[in-house]
Amino acid sequence: MSRKKKKEYHEEHADETWLVPYSDILTLLLALFIVLFASAQVDTRKFDQLKASFNVAFSGSPALLDNPKPPQPENGSQAPPVPYLPTVIDAGATNEKKAYMQETAQLVETKKKLDKYIADNGLGNDLVTLLTDDGLMIRIKDTALFPSGSATLRPESRRFGEQIAKLLQPLTQKVTVSGHTDIIPINTSEFPSNWELSSRRGVNFMRFLLAQDTGLKAERFSATGYGEYRPIASNNTEEGRAANRRVEVLIQRNYRP
Repeated sequence: MSRKKKKEYHEEHADETWLVPYSDILTLLLALFIVLFASAQVDTRKFDQLKASFNVAFSGSPALLDNPKPPQPENGSQAPPVPYLPTVIDAGATNEKKAYMQETAQLVETKKKLDKYIADNGLGNDLVTLLTDDGLMIRIKDTALFPSGSATLRPESRRFGEQIAKLLQPLTQKVTVSGHTDIIPINTSEFPSNWELSSRRGVNFMRFLLAQDTGLKAERFSATGYGEYRPIASNNTEEGRAANRRVEVLIQRNYRP
């Protein structure tokens, strides 16, 4: 008898070629969501500023976008925060933006000169400079300028008052000198409240700056007193109250971003 051959059965497989475009679509969607998420984290106004500015912030250093690591402080000390300044002016920037960037360069250069003077003369505990959206701020401890409860300038304040006046001379921006106190009230025949004390201190230091033989124009200057109402630290500690007692010289920007 001839042996019957068994029929071989082949299992049918479903067509899986659709998985290839499906996986491609999933990959593209994932990439799209990653790009959207990353884009959502960018402040477009600041990014535009990152793309356009000048070669003065770090005097000849390469473009920051090419070298994103900031300069490291020497001896492990903590460097003060410095506003990020791009190094290349965008050719498509408007005249207003170019003027803003040029002014920023000028303020940065002034800050660098004053910071060097502060470091060279050991005045780090008395003066600090800050570059803000409003302009260049020079913050001075009250004890470096005045005796406690007084608005009469100390003779030693001349050492840095003259230098500040020299740095202000080539600038064209308006300058506001403001006095600030802590929350401890004062009530004397000369100063019935902290308003009077802070105002007089602001006026007296402004007049001192103008009295220097640097050709400063008085119409650029104004003085005010804020009393205890603009603290920069807590008034609950002696350290905080000492920080709040200060005079601030603000070189106001002419141009805004």
